Amino acid sequence: MAFESHSTNRCSLSPLISAARARLPWLVLASVVAVSGCGGGDSAVDEAGSRGNSFPPNKNAQDDFNSGSTGDSNNTSGLAANEVRVTVEVPTALAPNSELTRRNLRIVTPDRVEVYRTDQSLRNLGSVDVTYRTEDGGRQVIAFSDGLPLGPDVVIEAVYDNARMRALAADSDRDVKVNPFSEYLVSNTISGYSPDQFSQIMDCVNDASGELCLNKYVWSTLADQVHDFEIDIPDSADLGAALDHLDNRGDFARYVSNMADYAVLDEQSSGKISASSADYNSVFLGVELGQTFREPSLAGSGQWGVRVSQEESITDSNGTGYVYPALTLTSFDAFNIRVTSLASDVPYTREALIHQAGNGFYPRGADHWDLNTHASSPGAATLQDNIRLLAGRALYQSVTGRGSSLTIGWTRNPYYLDAYVSTTSEASEAPDRVLGGYFSAGKAIELEAKEDALQRQGVLEDHYLSVLELNLLRQQGFSLDQLNGRQYNAVFVASRFADGAEPLAIESGVGNWDISGNDIHQLMTTTTIGRDGGSGAVTGPVAGNRNADWTISVRPSRLSVGDRNIGRLNLDISNPSGQFATPDLGIGASTPDGSLLAFNLDNADTGDGLLVAAAQTNEFPQSGRFRLQGFAMGLADGENRLRHFDNAVLAIDSSTTAALTGRALDVVHSVVNETVAGPMAIDEGELMLAYSQGGNGEVTFVAGDLTLTGFVTPDQDQFFLRMQNTASEEQRLGLLIATRLPN
Repeated sequence: MAFESHSTNRCSLSPLISAARARLPWLVLASVVAVSGCGGGDSAVDEAGSRGNSFPPNKNAQDDFNSGSTGDSNNTSGLAANEVRVTVEVPTALAPNSELTRRNLRIVTPDRVEVYRTDQSLRNLGSVDVTYRTEDGGRQVIAFSDGLPLGPDVVIEAVYDNARMRALAADSDRDVKVNPFSEYLVSNTISGYSPDQFSQIMDCVNDASGELCLNKYVWSTLADQVHDFEIDIPDSADLGAALDHLDNRGDFARYVSNMADYAVLDEQSSGKISASSADYNSVFLGVELGQTFREPSLAGSGQWGVRVSQEESITDSNGTGYVYPALTLTSFDAFNIRVTSLASDVPYTREALIHQAGNGFYPRGADHWDLNTHASSPGAATLQDNIRLLAGRALYQSVTGRGSSLTIGWTRNPYYLDAYVSTTSEASEAPDRVLGGYFSAGKAIELEAKEDALQRQGVLEDHYLSVLELNLLRQQGFSLDQLNGRQYNAVFVASRFADGAEPLAIESGVGNWDISGNDIHQLMTTTTIGRDGGSGAVTGPVAGNRNADWTISVRPSRLSVGDRNIGRLNLDISNPSGQFATPDLGIGASTPDGSLLAFNLDNADTGDGLLVAAAQTNEFPQSGRFRLQGFAMGLADGENRLRHFDNAVLAIDSSTTAALTGRALDVVHSVVNETVAGPMAIDEGELMLAYSQGGNGEVTFVAGDLTLTGFVTPDQDQFFLRMQNTASEEQRLGLLIATRLPN
């Protein structure tokens, strides 16, 4: 489980469940929370619900975070179960003297508010039975006589001056914001459906089949989560320009598009995790490129960052407990719905390198920030064809530096989860891995204590983050016997930030391991690119190797039942680390059968990154479609680039050919201009690749300057690939995961 202490109860969900009974839309969610969060306290959600990272609700989101620090505030105080509160927000250019709120929007009193039904044409199809009242503070409250809407067929429209904006009434937190974000959602999802698709959606919402349909709750989630995006609207933008600005934000536009597709997923293709509950060790890598404003002398400079998962110790009057990076999946049947719930909690450390105009480099180590964490709230997901886990996810993050001279609130935008889940041979078995990647932008915001609340001040950082996350099933009593005498293929990528002649080095390697007892014999060829500390010039690619003998050992975890081996591992240079000691190279985990290993590298020599090793095989896929997720770090003269592979597709056509359909998000830092632009959606079309197989599962895909080198897993469902592009104008290195898609 994610949090273990000897006497602290981390599960207190009864108020939520009691409130949920008042209305059906929340009843399923409450069931999900109750099952995933209270199963004896042994799940990833235990600690996620206990952290002190929320603020009291306030009517203006400029001043506060909501519970869990997703960025958006909500306020349901004084509302009946069938009521919503409406706040209208317009771009600054339309009301420069009105009350400022989050995302550079202004709160206004609308000229008119109307509620009506619609269809895929977005026509006004008639009024809805509602009543209106105005609160003392000026907000309008709408009561729905027939209960709160669940689908996309009921719209709240507000008119201010010449601007008309709409929002879906089906908003899960009942704090409806009518603004450019909600208007973008309405205009870019509903009108994209065919009449048949819209009828399918409404049949789901209305339970036309006689059985409750899980996808009916997509709309309340989506209507709420678009307001978790931290995207500032420019001062000069009118409504049309604001919508264009959102459309040009590739992460926001693709999130909305993916969730719109998710809403029409065929219910017959969904299933559930076989086992009732499963806990996973999480190995997490986040690579970021952003802009810092924290230090006045460096304000506006670009900043690379790397985040790696790490266990966290928490000491209180009851002793010391440990938070271990974790994911929990729970499956059950509720009201004839097949439900898979997931919750996660991942503490992480962070290293950063500021790159200033004029090529000044300033590393900022893990001691520059408190240990942080991100967690996803418990909620339902869809298991498609038993191999893809799909959901819209909102992330919570800690508030750091409480009580110090600088308190920081961290926000992370929602993302669309499309993760691979391994198949099982027995009905009672849990999948042994959940693998995926995603993109999530965010901010670091200075907070000021005022009475009992913390209020937003200036933005300290903008950051854009590409993530790879490998969740490997925990097993009580795990032993190194599962690894002894076996051979593995291995790939890694890591970044080193430093002062001096080489402030930035990005290294990636591909090779193999031979494990005997605690000993690893490693043969690894490497490629390194970087920057010169004086001129800022790009260096490399430099070929090398990391042939070495390393040490592997089990890393016991302190649980409420005592110290247990649950599949967590230490990676050292020579002598095995102790239970709570810091290993020389990093901490990782294994699947129960030892077929897949993953480690977070954290070492001054190798750098901070991710290493993945899989058992060798003599079989290779001859066909199939694979989701390609991961990142590449690009270095050019005067420019840094982070490319996130945003659910690209690798299609294997034969034993010699494959095709890559490129979909990416690019974040670009101009060094001389001190600007960071992005994320921009990239669609590169289809690229033909030459596909070749070596011995023991090794594979290579090549097209011109692009080379993907790595290996396939024994089940033929996953590739782990080092990406290298040697184009003269920009050197790129990265790490990709390709996981099988449904036929």
